[in-house]
Amino acid sequence: MLLIVFSFASGFSQDKKAFALFSQKGESMSYQRILDSISKTDIVLFGEFHNNPISHWLQFELISDLKNNNINLVIGAEMFETDTQNSINLYLSDSLAENEFRKKARVWRNYSTDYKPVVEFAKSTSTPFIATNIPRPYATKVYKNGGFSALDSLSQGEYDFMAPLPIPFSIKLSSYQNMLDMMGGHGGEDLVKAQAIKDATMAHFILKNLQPNQVFFHLNGSYHSNDFEGIYWYLKTYRENLNILTFSTVEQTELNVLEKEHLNKANFIIVVDENMTKTY
Repeated sequence: MLLIVFSFASGFSQDKKAFALFSQKGESMSYQRILDSISKTDIVLFGEFHNNPISHWLQFELISDLKNNNINLVIGAEMFETDTQNSINLYLSDSLAENEFRKKARVWRNYSTDYKPVVEFAKSTSTPFIATNIPRPYATKVYKNGGFSALDSLSQGEYDFMAPLPIPFSIKLSSYQNMLDMMGGHGGEDLVKAQAIKDATMAHFILKNLQPNQVFFHLNGSYHSNDFEGIYWYLKTYRENLNILTFSTVEQTELNVLEKEHLNKANFIIVVDENMTKTY
C-alpha cells in the first residue's frame, strides 16, 4: 500500500508544471529551440505580464544564455523612459550610485524583483541597456489634451525623446479596436493614440540602437506586441525587412494544450499556470 501511494504521489508531482512553451500554431516548443531561433533574428519583443515571475525568469535566462553563446546583444525596455538614458548609462559605468539611479531613472515599483537582475546583468557584462518608452507626461498630453496635436507646442529638445512626428497611425489595428471595446468608449481615439505614441517611440528607439549583426532583446508588456501589432507593426512600417520574433505571456488552467484563443498571438507563447504567484 505504501508503495502504491508513493508511486501515485511521484507521478502526480512529475505532471505538475509551472509553465509550458508553444509555437504560434500550438506546437510544444523546447527552450533550446527557442534559444536557437533567437540567435538568428534581429529583434526580440518579449511580451510579459508585468507581475509574472515566470516571464521575468525566462527573460533573464534567455538574455544570459544568448550572451554566454557570444551573441552580440543589446537590451531595451518599456519600463524605462527615454529621458532617463543618461542616468542608465552613468549607472552602468559605475558613475552613479544605485539609490540615485533608482530615483533618476524612475524605476517601477517591482524593479527590485523583476528588472534589477537584467539591469545588473547588463552592467556586469558591459551590455548596452536602452530606455525605449516615451516619457509619461507626453503620452498623457496626447490622451488628455486632444491627441497628437497636443505635442505641437513642445521644444525641439523634447522631440528627441519620442518617435519623429507625425507618426504613422491606424485606428483599424485589432489591438487598438480592442482597446476601444474594453474601455466602452471612455477615452475614445485619444486613448488609443496615447498607446500608439508609446508603440511608435519604442520601435523608433529600438531601431536607433540596433546595429548590424546584433540582437536587440526588448522587454515590454504583452499587449504592446500581441498579434504582431503595436511595436511590431511600427517596426515593420519603419523597416519592412526586419527579422522579428515575438513572445506573449498567457495564463491557463491546463498547460498541456494551447487554448484556441491564444493561437497566433506571437511566435512563441509562454503559458503560465493561472495560480502562479504574482510579484505584486
